[in-house]
Amino acid sequence: MSAVVAPPAPRRRSGSLWGLVAWAAGLLFVLPIVWMVLTSLHHETDAATNPPSLGAGLTLDGYREFFGASTGASPWPALINSLTASLVSTLLVLALAVPAAYALSIRPVRKWSDVLFFFLSTKMLPAVAGLLPVYLVAQNLGLLDNIWLMVLLYTSMNLPIAVWMMRSFLAEIPVAILEAASIDGAGLPTVFRRIVLPLSAPGIAATSLICFIFSWNEMLFARVLTGVRSVTAPVFLTSFVTSQGLFLAKVCAAAVVVSLPVLVAGFAAQDRLVQGLSLGAVK
Repeated sequence: MSAVVAPPAPRRRSGSLWGLVAWAAGLLFVLPIVWMVLTSLHHETDAATNPPSLGAGLTLDGYREFFGASTGASPWPALINSLTASLVSTLLVLALAVPAAYALSIRPVRKWSDVLFFFLSTKMLPAVAGLLPVYLVAQNLGLLDNIWLMVLLYTSMNLPIAVWMMRSFLAEIPVAILEAASIDGAGLPTVFRRIVLPLSAPGIAATSLICFIFSWNEMLFARVLTGVRSVTAPVFLTSFVTSQGLFLAKVCAAAVVVSLPVLVAGFAAQDRLVQGLSLGAVK
């Protein structure tokens, strides 16, 4: 007699149900972006209707206005400022966070958990609480409206989270590999350059992308500490919000353009990002 094996139908139905939930969640997150893009392609009168008209004619006037078709205000200085502050601060964060994470994971110092808690405690302070002291210091030093002040601020703001992330990534590197390299005569710079950095590349990619996104999207300090020369893209975007007239299509067009660098960076590094963020999740 042959044993009767029940088909795994419930498991398949459960998998299909979770698949539908995942698709619904994905659409829920993507729908506002699609709505923003569609609104940016409408005329101001059509974009201001409530509810917005889906069948309205499409136009690129919002994007022309963003690039200064009628006002002559070019967004390129603001975009370049944001790109400079985000890239330079991210490089500085990695240059400081990777050695610090190495010391806290592979070569742990005494009371390393207290050090990590100190890093995390710096993120507990509301950003607005430190705004006035930072403004006064920058004013006394003559650093207001200076893009390098923003680089310094973004570096200090992103460094704690970068150390935490890199510490978890570097902790997954087998110590036996490092010990074998040391036995073979490799010094610390060689071990760091040829073993630690290649093995932690997914974590470095994930950390750098998150630091870049945080720097690119920051607006509170940029709004207060910048003026004309070092204005960033998020601050420039708010200039389209006026007390008179219609501006919704222009703001949506500006938001689409300002979001493109982050979206491009995310798509370019999505494999490394997923691999880095999932590193250490499964033993």
